[in-house]
Amino acid sequence: MIELFRRHDAGELRLDSTIVLRNEFKSIVDGSSYSLDALDDSDSSLYAKTGQRVTLGELNERMITRSSNLATNAVIELLGAGRVDATAHALGATTIQVRRGVEDGKAFSAGLNNTTSARDLGVLMAALAQDRAASRASCEAMRAILRRQEFNDEIPAGLPKGTPVAHKTGWITATTHDAAIIYPPGRPPYVLVVLTRAIPQRKVAQALMADISRDAWQAVTHR
Repeated sequence: MIELFRRHDAGELRLDSTIVLRNEFKSIVDGSSYSLDALDDSDSSLYAKTGQRVTLGELNERMITRSSNLATNAVIELLGAGRVDATAHALGATTIQVRRGVEDGKAFSAGLNNTTSARDLGVLMAALAQDRAASRASCEAMRAILRRQEFNDEIPAGLPKGTPVAHKTGWITATTHDAAIIYPPGRPPYVLVVLTRAIPQRKVAQALMADISRDAWQAVTHR
């Protein structure tokens, strides 16, 4: 998303520009084609638009608010994983690796995976919070999109009801993550990132993350 908005700022593309949505992608291993399964995607409704023109703004919205795998792959294919990776590093996320879209089975078997750390995601969230990730207007727009996140059972679940949170979740088997900018009333926002692994029951991981979020809230608002 940050790379998309930075290119929008540079005039290289427009968020209301359209591309033809296709469910066909190239493996980074050998260029062979693979497709995504709507049943494995948290936003299966987007697959009904395959073959149609879709705006970059809509793809970005679904990528963030519903963790759409199809939208994510379409955006990464358009922008280039290398450019996305370089932008993250330029913002201070020094160990993150953005190599490919999701569900590239051959790349997974070869160990060519996207990786990150809590620190790196925290750096990127701080850049968004402080208007350093892109122009001020773009950072404001990105935070608004993050606040429309539809999956709120992790960090937001540990906060007082109604607390504004701009965040992005992510999960695969036994792994659940959340990275957030949290807005306590009358105080500056703070960033919290919680990454979990080796917890097969997602609800268990979510409860743990909510507990950590609750503890962090207490530490920040009562100090």
